[in-house]
Amino acid sequence: MPRVSQEQAKLNRQRVVEVAATLFRERGLHGVGVADIMAAAGLTHGGFYGQFANKDALAVEAFDAALAEENRGTLDALIANYLSLGHVQSPGRGCPLAALANDVAREPPGSSVRARFTHGVRGLAGLLAELMPKVAKERRKQRALANLSTLVGAVVLARAVDDEALANDLIEAARAAVAG
Repeated sequence: MPRVSQEQAKLNRQRVVEVAATLFRERGLHGVGVADIMAAAGLTHGGFYGQFANKDALAVEAFDAALAEENRGTLDALIANYLSLGHVQSPGRGCPLAALANDVAREPPGSSVRARFTHGVRGLAGLLAELMPKVAKERRKQRALANLSTLVGAVVLARAVDDEALANDLIEAARAAVAG
């Protein structure tokens, strides 16, 4: 079989990471296998281990790619986007914190996936703190952590319930809580 160029290998790797970022958020870390990811990327399973050490290494890169997609506008824009019906209904294109929190909680302490998730929580909390009105640093940090918990929790619950009215109520209650 002919080898692909370095440029093509780089493009293939990027495609695998993008596909994995979507599939992990849609199906969970353990709900999709390497073969599924490679097939969705239009590649063969055999090429995976030439690009990644293991599935966890891919999960870490996919998590970073998903976080990079997050809205970086104003605080109001970030909250509106996060607590939107589109975000609730499209986990594959949404925040990996809300999509993967339960899966990551089952990962062993010290795992690379858990470490990357922790980094993502700190990063998003830090972004929220930066976007908040300037008050004491410790107060901003506490408020940012509370808001992050509210945002993620509301999306997780809204996705889990089978009552659309309740899902909307959860989102609206979260919106009111973080606005106040």
